[in-house]
Amino acid sequence: FQSLTSGVAQNRNAFAAPLNRDDLLDVFALPPGFDEDALIRSVYLGGEADLLRRLRAALATSGVNDQKAAAKLAGIGEPNLSDLATLENVFLTGGSAKEPFSAKLGSFPAKALRAAHDDLMVELAPFMLRVEGARQQRLGLAAVDRSVALHGFAAVFLPEYERRKQVRGWLDFDDLILKARQLLNDPAVAAWVLYRLDGGIDHILVDEAQDTSPAQWDVIEKLAQEFTSGLGARADVERTIFVVGDKKQSIYSFQGADPQAFDRMQAEFSTRLQGFGTELQNMTLEHSFRSSEVILRLVDLVFDGRAEAGFGGDGKHRAFKSDLPGRVDLWPVVEKVDDTDDRVWTDPVDRPGEQHHNVILANRIAGEIKRMIDGGETIPVDGNKAGEINRRLVHAGDFLILVQRRSDLFAEIIRACKAAKLPIAGADRLKVGAELAVKDLAALLSFLATPEDSLSLAISLKSPLFGWDEQALFDLAHRRDVPYLWQAIRARDKEFPETMAMLDDLRTQTDFLRPYDLIERILTHHDGRRKLLSRLGHEAEDGINALLSQALAYERSEVPSLTGFLVWMETDNLEIKRQMGSAGNMVRVMTVHGAKGLESPIVILPDTGPRRAPNPGEIMMAKGVPLWRTNATQMPDTLIQARDLAREKQMNERLRLLYVALTRAEKWLIVAAAGDLDKDGDSWYQMVQAVMDSENAGQLGVGGQTIQRLEHGDWDAPALMTRPTETHDPEPLPDMFAHAAPPPKTMPQTLSPSDLGGAKALPGDQGLNEEAAKLRGSRIHLLLEHLADIPQPDWPMAAINILSDTPDAERAALLAEAGNVLTNPALADIFAPDTLAEVPVTARLGSTRMHGVIDRLLIAPDRVLAVDFKSNATIPSDVSACPTGILRQMGAYAQALAQIYPDRRIETAILWTKSAQLMPLPHDLVTDALGPMTNLDDGPLHS
Repeated sequence: FQSLTSGVAQNRNAFAAPLNRDDLLDVFALPPGFDEDALIRSVYLGGEADLLRRLRAALATSGVNDQKAAAKLAGIGEPNLSDLATLENVFLTGGSAKEPFSAKLGSFPAKALRAAHDDLMVELAPFMLRVEGARQQRLGLAAVDRSVALHGFAAVFLPEYERRKQVRGWLDFDDLILKARQLLNDPAVAAWVLYRLDGGIDHILVDEAQDTSPAQWDVIEKLAQEFTSGLGARADVERTIFVVGDKKQSIYSFQGADPQAFDRMQAEFSTRLQGFGTELQNMTLEHSFRSSEVILRLVDLVFDGRAEAGFGGDGKHRAFKSDLPGRVDLWPVVEKVDDTDDRVWTDPVDRPGEQHHNVILANRIAGEIKRMIDGGETIPVDGNKAGEINRRLVHAGDFLILVQRRSDLFAEIIRACKAAKLPIAGADRLKVGAELAVKDLAALLSFLATPEDSLSLAISLKSPLFGWDEQALFDLAHRRDVPYLWQAIRARDKEFPETMAMLDDLRTQTDFLRPYDLIERILTHHDGRRKLLSRLGHEAEDGINALLSQALAYERSEVPSLTGFLVWMETDNLEIKRQMGSAGNMVRVMTVHGAKGLESPIVILPDTGPRRAPNPGEIMMAKGVPLWRTNATQMPDTLIQARDLAREKQMNERLRLLYVALTRAEKWLIVAAAGDLDKDGDSWYQMVQAVMDSENAGQLGVGGQTIQRLEHGDWDAPALMTRPTETHDPEPLPDMFAHAAPPPKTMPQTLSPSDLGGAKALPGDQGLNEEAAKLRGSRIHLLLEHLADIPQPDWPMAAINILSDTPDAERAALLAEAGNVLTNPALADIFAPDTLAEVPVTARLGSTRMHGVIDRLLIAPDRVLAVDFKSNATIPSDVSACPTGILRQMGAYAQALAQIYPDRRIETAILWTKSAQLMPLPHDLVTDALGPMTNLDDGPLHS
């Protein structure tokens, strides 16, 4: 289903035009309205039932094969579509016959039976021919029904697919192209867009044009239309289109590349420019500035006469560096080895044994590279200012190993190079979730999320993060008498102090750290990064960094829970691509597709054996119509032709892929293979071998094997350059790293006005406990803050919204108390529209900064009044009985306001909500209550 939906999405433009059943019948050369009944009528003309009855009776008296045929025919009753398949099985030859699926005239039934029943054979022959003729119609009809279902599915799937992308604001790569093309083709806006673009486009450059898709060409063609049309043809501006491409390097058909479109657009632009009085200049660059002459000669001979793949014409490669020595080596094939029985029973079943041909070839490659480096092999060097050619010692960075696909051989080469202690850059692409380092980290995270996950804990203990060996883990697991491994290790914590210290710390932090912080704690605080890299090599760092990036990406879009992140990791198939062009002094192993645009002094091609023809996708194109692929044995001719055409294009592209692979080499090309070769001689290895034989390549022994070699120039003649030995004295570590970091400076504390000390209630107050009193006071404050701006009839509903978490009875009591305050005429000035509510204020009291919030602030030209709400159960009889803590709080407010409004009188007051009474506080009283804190330092003040 995934393949089907992906195919529909990729071919969405082909599904744009609705097709009915008759349209699809026409694609398969079937008449309009053709159906199952019409097909059966074309086979059964009448009397066939009696014919089959007599035939079965005759077959039953014949040999074994005829009796089997009789048994098959016995199941046929009333004519139907499934019966035709049975008749084909009996009366037609098989798919591997000389003439596949043809009537068995003269060969069925057995010769003796045919001789004894001449009359029966006379009637049977035309019936068999009708069955033969109906087979294509039956297959076509079945394919039509499947394709009708496909188009019906696409009609539902594509709009929903587009809707979901639009809801999320997503555009895929094809959308960018298709929407740009749609914009330039829309009659409503295209002319205006092109006119506006025309004012700023004088030159169009198309690079790598051989990999440009038809949809992309359409965009380019529309942009270039204005160059030669209407007002766009400006005589005062020289406008150009410059297209660079090489059809021989078109290897990205899976991205829509169409080398034939290159020729079509070249002809289109040529015709258009001729109409404008200008000619298209078609220039060919024959010189190669990369490769030695012998490599280019091999390339010309390999692709000689392969015009169907884009190698037509008389042009041959010419080496710009004609004097540069070069080599082409052909290693002997490593014969196929069936090593299924040579493995130890404990080895993984999906890992090749030591004697597998891929393993042998990988070890041979790694051994030869190491021999060249350690044995002082040299390589020519060109490009100095004097134009001279010198030699230098080879190093790991000279080697580029190219494969057709990331198969077992790809992995074995990387393994062999690591085993040989060669510096290697690792795979050019890696799936983050498949990296060993990421798997180890994911296992530890899974355990932290679910301590009962014993398997994840076991994986973590065996990983470099903890470094347990097999025996230690077996001892823990086997000897335990509890169901979970975590219980077992916790019961024996004294035996594993380092492991338990790390696990206890991480389990303590798991509920409080985001996934990213938790992973970073594993890697940094517990030295996990160093442990992983020391065991797995520095290439594991790419996977670790990608995992951290994934964690950050997850936290940007989801609630950062550990369980959610683990589920997200399992469903997200992230793949990253390394920039192998800048891999430094390391062996590079990559696919030919990934090597496009790169070069290397020494290129090794080990994956040159036969490749099977690719299977077509679920969606096949025939006559411009998308069709649903059927089983290979049930394909009508229309689909067979479409499949064969697609395979031909794929095989031609593989030839172009070989061209790209060969031309990556600068001075030395090495070709090798393992396993069986192609019987038709069409494998890459055999194509190169044919040229080597025709050129009488020399034979010599290298590394214990006899190889064929073509050479150009004297490899050892140039002078050897010796690289001066560089010594690097270690930089002394700064002294600061030899001492512990000083403790961080303590940030100055801040005070709240309620933190200045003193009692907040009268002695003997029998109200609520402290927490309940604070909660009640906060709720009354909320009501007074918001209800003052709301009409009184709306207060009950507003109170429900403001105090939604408060019981109804308590809310009603609080609303009544706040209502008494707000409706008291004596307090109207306090809640007037020009007063301020919940006003933040800050000031410095002595050496400490104070931050507070004034409940109500009245600012007049001559005075400023600060009012604080108090919901105490017991109210003082006069100001002299007011609690000290409240007086200090109001004194702090007064001091702060005095600095903000030095020219106004500062007044303070308490509003007791229980009695709806305002109690003004004398200035001296609150100032004296504040005491020694009134010595304010100078400094900035904000309010």
